[in-house]
Amino acid sequence: MDRPAYLLEFEKPLRELEKQLEALHQQSLENNIDMSAELATIEAKIDTTKREIYLNLTPWQRVQVARHPKRPYALDYISALCEDFQELHGDRQFNDDRALIGGTAFFEGRSVMIIAQQKGRDTRENIIRNFGMPQPEGYRKALRLMKLAEKFGLPVITFIDTPGAYPGVESEARHVSEAIAVNLREMAMLRVPSVAIIVGEGGSGGALGIGVTDRVLIFENAYYSVISPEGCAAILWKDRANAPKAAEALKLNAANLKEFEVVDEVIPEPLGGAHNDPAAAANALKAALSRQLAELTPKTTEQLLDDRYDRYRELGRYREVAPAKQGAQN
Repeated sequence: MDRPAYLLEFEKPLRELEKQLEALHQQSLENNIDMSAELATIEAKIDTTKREIYLNLTPWQRVQVARHPKRPYALDYISALCEDFQELHGDRQFNDDRALIGGTAFFEGRSVMIIAQQKGRDTRENIIRNFGMPQPEGYRKALRLMKLAEKFGLPVITFIDTPGAYPGVESEARHVSEAIAVNLREMAMLRVPSVAIIVGEGGSGGALGIGVTDRVLIFENAYYSVISPEGCAAILWKDRANAPKAAEALKLNAANLKEFEVVDEVIPEPLGGAHNDPAAAANALKAALSRQLAELTPKTTEQLLDDRYDRYRELGRYREVAPAKQGAQN
């Protein structure tokens, strides 16, 4: 696959090496010179540099990968994993929010209900999708579809990818916080299996509004946080330039979230991110989703509700440690 044109700051050394490789290859063709040894040396250096960069990403760099404009979005995964996706529209109260989509589909031959946050690829589509930031009617549409899934016994699969719910005046006027709060309550009591997948950004209550599920999965380079790093930096340090520092403090990356048991499984990504090999990322998601649904499906309704209650009651555990006495010996 050709390397995406969009380049992150930390990828520039790699791009310079790739330019050298291209130039050397072109020189070899034009002058009919065997430069295989030199080409092999640069290729080896590229491979080493790739691993040095992508296997040692900082939390802030992973946030940047999660926001990559070429990264697969919900509809890309739905197309790769499911058959006969039939989108259902509207909340039956106000409008059809295009930032939050949903409908029925078949996953491995089984009927499921899909609910997903969807971003746009270009400016026009981003305006239509509201940059992936749902409004109250989006969350009410999601709730309507969850209740429909409950009525027909369909597992619910949600795809989370949003910087947050839309914070505009019109969104507040239509009670976005109430819409999200109702979803939190109703998802906690949903009588069918549910799985959430964080595919990119998982920002604040906007993500949580479709995230109270039996299992929460996250891609390796996605993030899940109460606030964006920029927002946190603006509040704590009065300067959004401290976003890298905030990303480190928030512990918002997949490895930290798994350690704290906020998520249940981390889905590995191809080297360099899901956008470098969307098919491989989709296959990894398919395996994880299939495994989780196989574990949840045999459970009775009572077991689902009890386990879900226990899961969310356990979140946020902490341990108090008494301060060491002054002068105490180590």
